[in-house]
Amino acid sequence: MKRRHFLAQTGALAGSSLAGRPSLASEVLASPTAINVPKGKAEHVVFIWLGGGMAQVDTFDPKNRGNSKASPKLAGSEYDSIDTVVPGVKFCEHLHRTAKLADRMTAIRTVNHHLVDEHAFGTNFVHTGRLISGSVTYPSIGSIIGHVRGAANPDVPAYMLIGYPNVSRGPGFLGAKAGYVYLVDTDSGPAGFSRPEDVTELRVQRRQQLLAPLTDRVPDDSVISEYRTAQAEALQLAGPDFMRHFRLQDEPDDLRNAYGGEFGQRCLLARRLVQAGVRFVEVSHNLNFINGTGWDTHFEGQQNQHLLIKELDAALSALMSDLEKQGMLDKTLVVIGTEFGRPAEYDARGGRGHQGSCFSLVLAGGGLNHQGAYGVTDDRSKKIIENPVSVPDFHATIHAALGINPAHELFDGSRPIPITDQGKPIAALFG
Repeated sequence: MKRRHFLAQTGALAGSSLAGRPSLASEVLASPTAINVPKGKAEHVVFIWLGGGMAQVDTFDPKNRGNSKASPKLAGSEYDSIDTVVPGVKFCEHLHRTAKLADRMTAIRTVNHHLVDEHAFGTNFVHTGRLISGSVTYPSIGSIIGHVRGAANPDVPAYMLIGYPNVSRGPGFLGAKAGYVYLVDTDSGPAGFSRPEDVTELRVQRRQQLLAPLTDRVPDDSVISEYRTAQAEALQLAGPDFMRHFRLQDEPDDLRNAYGGEFGQRCLLARRLVQAGVRFVEVSHNLNFINGTGWDTHFEGQQNQHLLIKELDAALSALMSDLEKQGMLDKTLVVIGTEFGRPAEYDARGGRGHQGSCFSLVLAGGGLNHQGAYGVTDDRSKKIIENPVSVPDFHATIHAALGINPAHELFDGSRPIPITDQGKPIAALFG
């Protein structure tokens, strides 16, 4: 602890004691950076994950046109740029639907980290806001928000994942009670939540009665008790009341068509889930690698990258418009995450490498003061000119949008750990 922080805290403690307000003292001690933190009014998050590394120069931070097929290759954006509804802000030509909604979103163009530009490290860092530690497994932002805010409806989980699970998306030291329910198929929904036809409600009750004497012996402060809590939630969710939220066929055909293919249907399902009360939904893109490589556009994957961008454009614009029509956009923060960006230069076969020193992440809706884009980069989106944003800052902005103090502390055993690593919300997004 720095000396000035210690003096400030002890001074505040003395002052609050004299005023008869010990609670204020504990707040100052617990979170010395929590003064004047903006507090948003969002209630839900849809976190769209573009695994592989979205090229910012080909999407939300376009630059002068390059040429991946020339000899020698000319660094720059793969596509032309177009105007958005926000004066002076341009997006890639394949984001033409999203460009019409740019006043409801902000591309954070100056996100940066200084990790080894490797997928697993970047994925973990953007999900947790922390470096991988040998002694602590940090929780993902989805687990943190689900743990702190809980579900908006007790009949649904707080945190759901549409895509394949891994430790970077998990609860870390928060334990199983802060985990997620996941699915990989929008048609069938999550596995294990539909009872077999011959298992009646009476049989379920009898099974629970048989299990109760065993689970009641488990100490409340044990690791096993966390699984008991998760199991109780799973039993509560099993059945038609929860599974009806996965009936995409109940939606109008024209709306389903507007969302597009499998990725779009995942985004539509995310809307239904937040409408049902799920607090945080992560949606993974590019599982089928429609361009051959997904967002990891090395080599020839770059040549069909436009297919991914068009799919993202259709799904994202449909989600934002749908949420707005449902009166939910101001209460739902839509986030686009990726592990790093890509340089404007091309590799020998016309693809792009990895770049974590400058890349774009996106926020939309959530009641924020949007401006189309935030931060300024150089003519190759390689160096940050104005308003750098760290990954902890990005996390802090998400937390603040949901009314969560970014300095809020969770406990790994008896050890207090703030939910962000000294992250500060982007003040310009809070009016």
